[in-house]
Amino acid sequence: MSKVILKVKRLDNNKNLPLPSYQTNDSSGLDLRAAVEKDIILHPGDIKLIPTGLSISIPKGYEVQVRPRSGLALKHGLGIVNSPGTIDADYRGEIGIIAINWGEKSFTVKRGDRIAQIVVNRVSHAVVEEVDGLDQTDRGEGGFGHSGT
Repeated sequence: MSKVILKVKRLDNNKNLPLPSYQTNDSSGLDLRAAVEKDIILHPGDIKLIPTGLSISIPKGYEVQVRPRSGLALKHGLGIVNSPGTIDADYRGEIGIIAINWGEKSFTVKRGDRIAQIVVNRVSHAVVEEVDGLDQTDRGEGGFGHSGT
């Protein structure tokens, strides 16, 4: 398993919260905590920006993906609208979680709750080349369930 240095800056609203951390040795995602000053209630269908109080410096050639936590999704219907969200290597602002309540009951986000996770990935830049036709495959243009449900 390769290691990448992820520089983390605490903002004023994060001073007493744990830094992002892996919960097990083989976890892929570092858990992020909610840096809310007061509880935020997400009613069914609500979308709200949850602050983390953190900004990061990602090495060139990498990105960080923001993903939902599976336990919150299963137990409460909590998700992330733009999942996975992408944090580019040149972004230095606060990480915010665009949370949505897809559940049937209201969900309360409290200070310090593990609200999302981030995964560090390598990035490749594509060279865009316009062509008149594409190579043929067995699948061709089939999509959107063409091979069955």
